Amino acid sequence: MIYVFLLEPLFYQALGLATLVIALWAFSDAVRRKPAVFEATGKRTKGFWMGMTGAGIAVGILGTLSPGALLPLTLAGLVAACVYLADVKPSVSGSGRGSAGPYGGW
Repeated sequence: MIYVFLLEPLFYQALGLATLVIALWAFSDAVRRKPAVFEATGKRTKGFWMGMTGAGIAVGILGTLSPGALLPLTLAGLVAACVYLADVKPSVSGSGRGSAGPYGGW
């Protein structure tokens, strides 16, 4: 049982580090995209996604420095960055839904 208490902070620190890395990846991608592309694809604005992924970076840093203290915020930052990478990034890069024709590329 003592091993659980020893490994728990390491798990939370790894979660914070993963949040930081994924949010940095999402933020750097959002910076490179043009603002008009976000609105043309029906996604939120570029400023919104930069704010969400920037907040993910902030909570990733805090989650790495103080593991477990901000677990709900760390998870929220991770989810926001993952939503950007899984849904918004393919749409704004032209490889997402609707860019392969009416039949989705089949």
